[in-house]
Amino acid sequence: MILLPLEAFFVGGGLVLASVAGVVACDRGHPRRWGSAAFWLLLAIAMGGGRWLSEATVGYLVLLLTLLAATRQVSAPLTSNAHPAGSTARATRLRDRLLVPVLLVPFVTVAGSLTLDRITWNGGSLVNARQLPQVALALGCVVGLVAAMRLTREGPVTVAREGGRLLQVIGWTLILPQMLAALGGILGRAGVGDVIAELVAAALPVQDPLVAVLAYCGGMAAFTILLGNAFAAFPVITLGIGLPFVVQAHGGNPAVMGALGMLSGYCGTLVTPMAANFNLVPVRLLELPDDWAVIRAQVPFAAVIWIFNVVVMYLCVYRF
Repeated sequence: MILLPLEAFFVGGGLVLASVAGVVACDRGHPRRWGSAAFWLLLAIAMGGGRWLSEATVGYLVLLLTLLAATRQVSAPLTSNAHPAGSTARATRLRDRLLVPVLLVPFVTVAGSLTLDRITWNGGSLVNARQLPQVALALGCVVGLVAAMRLTREGPVTVAREGGRLLQVIGWTLILPQMLAALGGILGRAGVGDVIAELVAAALPVQDPLVAVLAYCGGMAAFTILLGNAFAAFPVITLGIGLPFVVQAHGGNPAVMGALGMLSGYCGTLVTPMAANFNLVPVRLLELPDDWAVIRAQVPFAAVIWIFNVVVMYLCVYRF
């Protein structure tokens, strides 16, 4: 028996999204009232009811979500940039202590990943070992939320209102990472990796170990720029370039290759508008006049980190 199943957190997330749908439906001044309410309600059903819904049903829900987003029926409320009275003064008073709830999330996640699977109660396990990282992350988020409430002395009503406001500002980009990751899996199953392998073998001298590393890291960054998500690029580029050329042809370590390959993909995330939840949403939240402000600031760091990844991979992947 599992005492703390991952599904419980999904149900909780579904309830939060359903509450956002209710708030939107009751907001007569919302510019896209019914489309936005339908979006959040469908997402709540997909998240909270995923355990009881068939894969085909969830697929149809995703199509409906995509249709609502594509037809621009999902938007933030007109007061999305309004801040609660006194919030600036409280932020000034709390200063660096505001980082405590944020830092608690990774701390609890790491600690939980190392310990939760060892806890038992009345013959039952606390968590499913296969779901350990996800449960630990969910617990970290809950602990961070409770810490934020105690630190700011705000109640659940304020948390729900402000959390819902931020969700509406983020909008449909909230589901973009999951959608793109699923797209990567679909492309991998469709054999796109094999096509990329043929093109790379024909265009580049991948018999050179350094060229193989450059092709893999470059492919991860480039494909991430196109898709907006390193998780979507990883199965395609790893199957198409990493495994055949870095691992099989030159005997590279797949663990080293995969870790540094993902970091190379993240460099692409830093410079693409396709990663809207990272690079466009912050512009809206910070009310910046330049839509490209975040990307412009990140380009130099992305270039330096990508070069670092290539050097470290070449020095390590063939030696460990």
